[in-house]
Amino acid sequence: MSLNPQLILILGGGLFMILIAVIAFSGGEHDTLIKKRIERVGGAPVRKQKKKGQEQAKLLKETKDSNFVALNFLIKTFLPNPQKLRHRLACTGRNIGLGEYLMVNTALVGTLFFVFAFIIMWPRPIATSAAIAIGLLFPHMVTGSMIKRRLKKFNEGFPEAIDTICRGLRSGLPITETVATVGRELPDPIGIEFTRISDGVKMGRSIEEAMWEVAPRLDTPEYRFFIIALAIQRETGGNLAETLGNLADLLRKRRQLKLKIKAMSSEARSSAMIIGSLPFLMFTMLMFVNPDYVMTLFNTSGGRMLLAGGLTWLSMGVLVMRQMVNFEI
Repeated sequence: MSLNPQLILILGGGLFMILIAVIAFSGGEHDTLIKKRIERVGGAPVRKQKKKGQEQAKLLKETKDSNFVALNFLIKTFLPNPQKLRHRLACTGRNIGLGEYLMVNTALVGTLFFVFAFIIMWPRPIATSAAIAIGLLFPHMVTGSMIKRRLKKFNEGFPEAIDTICRGLRSGLPITETVATVGRELPDPIGIEFTRISDGVKMGRSIEEAMWEVAPRLDTPEYRFFIIALAIQRETGGNLAETLGNLADLLRKRRQLKLKIKAMSSEARSSAMIIGSLPFLMFTMLMFVNPDYVMTLFNTSGGRMLLAGGLTWLSMGVLVMRQMVNFEI
């Protein structure tokens, strides 16, 4: 029984998209265990009971993702977990709405389908699968890169922010005033997040409540360590400035250990980059040397099947190498 090559390509593309979706949108078991431990030690953020009208107003404000009524209806009806995607966009530190993000995905998928189907002249099933896969993956990778850059910048300046708080406490200032000082003096993203904490305290929240409200946008162990240190000190007493000073020193040593591990694994990272880019470099060289030979992969059914299989296995290999060189500290 002979199988249709196009059917095989569609099935392969579907499996590849499912693999990407599982890796991109599923939370890791390691992160879940860490969050559970932190909640046991420091407690979850305190949530006050609100009136029914306030809850409805907040829900209406959160679920208005676009100025287009039809797009809001589609988001509420067909998107399985919009709150998780809203949280991811909020972590970028940019004012990116869910409706805007989905419109960018749709426009990118349509543009890629036009290029693949009418310019490169790929078969419609292959062009559709490739356009959907790339159009959904590329914005997700861009937002992930924005989140990583923001968290990295926050972690680099966070020990300095804790030192500023320690100096303020030693000079006799209250913790709320030192937090406001950090928000005024340090650059973003530390400045803007600590300003939000200060604003929350001015609105009547406790310092812990205001910090837990900022925690979803700064989902890092360093920031949660800071909240837990404040919570423990409030219950047990002691010198808060000394406790935060030890925490700042611990965070600096933790960052030094990360940089040391990154330096030790640099050879493996370079090897992964070279091996992953080698097929594309060879493909480009062969296109200049003998384009007719290379176009056999696109113009014949067997070549397209080999191309789809090669891309699938290459993607799996890149993901495996990426997991091998990533270390949790």
